Amino acid sequence: MKRIASALVIGALAAASATPAAATEVFGGIYKHDVKLPTDLSGVEKGWDFQVGVRGSGIGHTPLQPYVFGALNSAGDTSYVAAGLSAKFGGSIFIRPGLGIALHTGSATKYDIPGNGKIEFGSRVLFEPEIGIGMQVAPLVTAEANWVHMSHATLFGKQNPGIDNVGVRVTVGIP
Repeated sequence: MKRIASALVIGALAAASATPAAATEVFGGIYKHDVKLPTDLSGVEKGWDFQVGVRGSGIGHTPLQPYVFGALNSAGDTSYVAAGLSAKFGGSIFIRPGLGIALHTGSATKYDIPGNGKIEFGSRVLFEPEIGIGMQVAPLVTAEANWVHMSHATLFGKQNPGIDNVGVRVTVGIP
């Protein structure tokens, strides 16, 4: 499992080191892992997630930006990579919603094993909606509070515990 997590993070780092022409922003953050919120049924895993990623330039004349990131869990629990689209609305203070697909290292089992301390997601592939609220802190630097949720929206079965990670992210633009 640790090899899978390492491979996922290495893949995200490789994406983050893409050529400057393909990437306009790199970002990183720290998140409290598996925060118990009304949007999930878990809250059992531990640790912090260390996230690193890259966000591409806008698509056409839309505010949509493709992104990819990886998150490595400090306690050896669920780590993941995600890819999707986000959009930034606002100026020096902004909101950034996003929607992606994630692959994770946690359990894809479809049935709860009570008390095992792991989330059984029911699928290896999960939806990854997120939202951030941030502000410009320097000409090419923003900071934001961010929420990342992962679940399969009951598309792969009735079991859908989901997971919520809440943290802060710093983004640096590439000129």
